[in-house]
Amino acid sequence: MAMSKTTNTYNRQNWEDSEFPILCQTCLGDNPYVRMIKERYGKECKICTRPFTIFRWCPGARMRFKKTEICQTCSKLKNVCQTCLLDLEYGLPTQVRDAALKIQDKIPESDVNKEFYIQNIESQLKAGGDNTVAAGTVGKSLAASDMLTKLARTAPYYKRNLPHICSFWVKGECKRGEECPYRHDKPVEPDDPLSEQNIRDRYYGRNDPVADKLMKRAASIPTLDPPEDKTITTLYVGNLGEHITEVDIRDNFYHYGEIRSVSLVPRQQCAFVQYTKRAAAELAAEKTFNKLVLGGKKLTIKWAHSQAKSTAYAQNSTPRGTGGGSNRIFDPVPGLPGQLPMPPNPTDYFNLQASEMAVLPPGMKIHQLPPGLIPGAPNYASMYQQQQQSGAQSGMTPSTAGPGTSGAGSSSSSGHGMVPPAMQQHQLHYPSQDPARLGALKK
Repeated sequence: MAMSKTTNTYNRQNWEDSEFPILCQTCLGDNPYVRMIKERYGKECKICTRPFTIFRWCPGARMRFKKTEICQTCSKLKNVCQTCLLDLEYGLPTQVRDAALKIQDKIPESDVNKEFYIQNIESQLKAGGDNTVAAGTVGKSLAASDMLTKLARTAPYYKRNLPHICSFWVKGECKRGEECPYRHDKPVEPDDPLSEQNIRDRYYGRNDPVADKLMKRAASIPTLDPPEDKTITTLYVGNLGEHITEVDIRDNFYHYGEIRSVSLVPRQQCAFVQYTKRAAAELAAEKTFNKLVLGGKKLTIKWAHSQAKSTAYAQNSTPRGTGGGSNRIFDPVPGLPGQLPMPPNPTDYFNLQASEMAVLPPGMKIHQLPPGLIPGAPNYASMYQQQQQSGAQSGMTPSTAGPGTSGAGSSSSSGHGMVPPAMQQHQLHYPSQDPARLGALKK
């Protein structure tokens, strides 16, 4: 028990005695059966220099022992944890919280004024009776803030409880091995601003490197800017769950203004909310962007495109194969030749002249055409009849000529004569090249 004989008697009655510390979830650890060591008036508070009851405990396996650093009165005055001095509600430094909530809490820092101020705050807490509410200016100014909601941690950060780095291991002289209670890891660079943190600066919210890092992150948070077209009053709502209905969407968007229509697209898991006024749509976009959680999912809020722009894009971006995408103009690719000129007759795929083209009458097939209708085509029927007559005069027909007869030479010559002139130059390779299968002969 640290009771100095030089301390006045009237100050001893203001020493703090408590039964349990004020801690955040991260400092307390994940062990529900944590064991603490309690010492009444063990050390002085590092803010008000009054002796208080300290607590010491281990938050978990392979973690370092932690203890309370400030008294409970100073903790309630700033609504911070007694160990890490971070805000109990958001887990952020006091400098970030005070900047977001615009709190100007000027606590006296001189010894006499600070002691008098702390005694008045403690008497107010005892008179109020509710020890769960923050005291001072912070207790009156705790309100919802969008920036604090975005920067706040949603889960405990237990890496903050890791042991300190073993200085012997850094020098290569640690002989404990795995039994060493300290962490064997590379130290942080000395130029890193996070390596210089002060408890007093953290508490009073000044020159805090962690707060400066978070403020820079808050400045880079994306925002949803309204479009220049004032006629757009529709919001795109994405990342919807499978069981979200139109009623659920209306219940979360109706209090920003009058809704004209809600179009739900279950296949794409999105919806379009259209307001009657532009001001209502801007208010809904501001209040729900990166904040609205529905069905356990954070919804994606965007401004919908203009209807005129969507129609123009649909006309210029005709799907492939429809043949309507010739209106689109693309930038020329460097190094490639220019566009080829269009043919004089785009429908002439075979480059035929008008005299060479013949149109069949409706219902007639090509084998039913009379001889001589197609210009330049040979008359295979007359040629076949002439060959039959010449074979009959020689006394041998193509059907009676065989490979073993004496007229094999004549039959082969007559057989070759039956083939059209266009076919005599080449040997028949496929059955489809036989003139008898072309449909020119009628039996």
